Order: sequence, then structure tokens, then C-alpha cells
Amino acid sequence: MITAQLVKELRERTGVGMSDCKNALVETDGDIELAIEALRKKGIAKAAKRAGNETSEGRIKMMVDGADVYVASVSCETDFVARNDTFEGMLDTFISIRKKHADDVSAIAEAEELKASEFTLKVGENMKILALTKISGPVVASYVHSNFKQGAVVIAKAGTDAEKLKMVAMHSVSTKPQVVAPQDVPQSFVEKEMEISIELMKQDTKNAGKPAEILEKIVAGKLAKIKEENALLTQAFVVSPDQKVADFIGADAVVSFQTFNI
Repeated sequence: MITAQLVKELRERTGVGMSDCKNALVETDGDIELAIEALRKKGIAKAAKRAGNETSEGRIKMMVDGADVYVASVSCETDFVARNDTFEGMLDTFISIRKKHADDVSAIAEAEELKASEFTLKVGENMKILALTKISGPVVASYVHSNFKQGAVVIAKAGTDAEKLKMVAMHSVSTKPQVVAPQDVPQSFVEKEMEISIELMKQDTKNAGKPAEILEKIVAGKLAKIKEENALLTQAFVVSPDQKVADFIGADAVVSFQTFNI
């Protein structure tokens, strides 16, 4: 009996599409090793032997369409492949797939099938779809770094200058903020850092004898700075370090942001 689990295992081992995997298993009476051999003989499993190779290179592509930004991020093994026309064409195809689907999950499922059945053979390397998504908002801006391995999408309120927002997206790629504003930093993070910092200060002989409330005030000041350094709006703007991002784009303009990395 050809089970779904057996088909899944063959696909994971070969990178071949589900339908081809099922057919190969039917032809070989469910013998997975013979199925792999059959797929290789047909040339379908050309890249199967590379399935475990590290995928530290890749490319990110973003496409703005009105109030939507489509993002395709795929990793591969070499920079040479990431920069060739076939790979970029694959990203264009994946974005087209995302456009016609209502959600990321169904779009990724179709893209994975196409990657396995067509593009893995063309590219000849192990690849992973890291992201295939649509991000929407009143005003959206995107930026992909010149190495094509880092990118960001920023959503802002209606009326925000789109060109300025694109510069904020560029800033986000450069500084890698964790949250939009300091108050967005999780309380669990604050409490944990406070606890660790106070314990470290107690171990410092210079703080011997200082009351706990004094130590807490010192730590609170340090934590406030950490929160500001990790919040987009309170970071020094990379284009003009003398001003904060909030001064450049507006204190309440940014709604959210998302970064992407290979």
C-alpha cells in the first residue's frame, strides 16, 4: 500500500513533486530505494543527492502593487545560482502564484510543488522557500539590500510619505530593530534583563552596600536605553544620525514592519 507518509518521505529525500513520487512508488511496489533509483534514471531526481546540502545563499524579491507588497525569499547553495536569470525568474513565478492565492499556506504549497518538479532540475541545487507572502496596509514600502539577502517591508498610516517610508525600510535592514516603539518591548524581556542586571551589580564590589532601590533605578536607566536602541522609532536614523527615525517619518506614522534575511 502506498501511504501518504511514504510519498512524503520520498519527496523529502529527492526533492521531487508529490505526483512523481507517488507514481514512482506505484511502479516499484512501494520500495522507496527502487523508487529513488527510478526517479534518477528518469532524470527527475537530478538534485536528490544534494538535498542535505547547506543553503546559506539565496535571493529576496519584493514587488509593490498598490497597497500590497509581495515577498518571495528562497535560499540555495551558491551565490552564482542566486544571481542567475533562472533563479530570479523562479522568484517572479512564485510571486505570481502568491497573487492568485488567498493565503500564504496554499501559495507555498503550489510553489513547493513547482520547485520540486521543475526548478530543482533547472537549478541543480538544494533550495528552500523561506517566505512567500503578501503584506498590506494603507501605505507600504519595501527595500531589498544590494546583496539581495536582506530586505524589509514597512506599513504606515494613510498620508505617510511613501518615499520617506522606503528610507525607513532601508534603515530597518541596516539596524535590525526588534519592535516599532520602546513600549512594544515585551515585559518578560524587561523583567529578565532587570533581574540579571541587578544580580550582576550586586556582585560588583563598587556597589557593595547600595540599597536595592538604588540599584533598581540604575538598572531601569540602562534598560530604557536598551529598549530605545531596539525600537525602530527611537533609533538614530542611519541617513541622518542626528535625528531619530520618529523625527524623520513621524512619531505615530509607522504601524508595523517586517524584515527578511537569507
